[in-house]
Amino acid sequence: MARNQEKAQSMLYRFREAQSLEMGLRKPKERRPHLASMVDTLDDAEKWRRDVIRDITRAVSKVHDLSLPEAQIRDVNDEINKFLRAKAHWEDRIVELGGPDYKKIGPKMLDHQGREVPGNRGYKYFGRAKDLPGVRELFEEQEQAIYRPQKATKAELLRRIDAAYFGYGDENDDGELLDYERKVTEKRIERLRSAHDATLDASDADSEG
Repeated sequence: MARNQEKAQSMLYRFREAQSLEMGLRKPKERRPHLASMVDTLDDAEKWRRDVIRDITRAVSKVHDLSLPEAQIRDVNDEINKFLRAKAHWEDRIVELGGPDYKKIGPKMLDHQGREVPGNRGYKYFGRAKDLPGVRELFEEQEQAIYRPQKATKAELLRRIDAAYFGYGDENDDGELLDYERKVTEKRIERLRSAHDATLDASDADSEG
């Protein structure tokens, strides 16, 4: 019943709009050029950029609608991406006509509302499209990949190998090894001295005998 009422209201709106155009009460809506290169003035390029931004805003609001069927969610998300490409074309044309570079100075809020899957060539998902079957899993895999520790490549492992890897310079890490070697050396010297003294004592005893 509600659906029929919507259709009736839509038909009535179109009838009144056509009637207003015939009577000259309203001007026909100017259609946005299909190609940005068809526009030769900066004012017109700016106007059509604003126009496409309005379309993006409406579509982004629509894709958040909880009553929207899944098939329409995909269609609306495709439409948003199409509008984003059109906006980029108009911004390029504005620069060509001597205007500002909106890609550098313009707000990025609309673009940042969407999430991009790596390898999708700039295609973004907005609103409920992020939760579509298959899409949510892609984002989960992307997040897991971010926090998953990366395995070092063979080249990276080789770069990490230095003299310390083979044990050179270990004695510099702390004084334990050097201290041990010093003590061993001192004991050896002490034994040699004792042996030498014993030899001298024996020689002296033989001489006295």
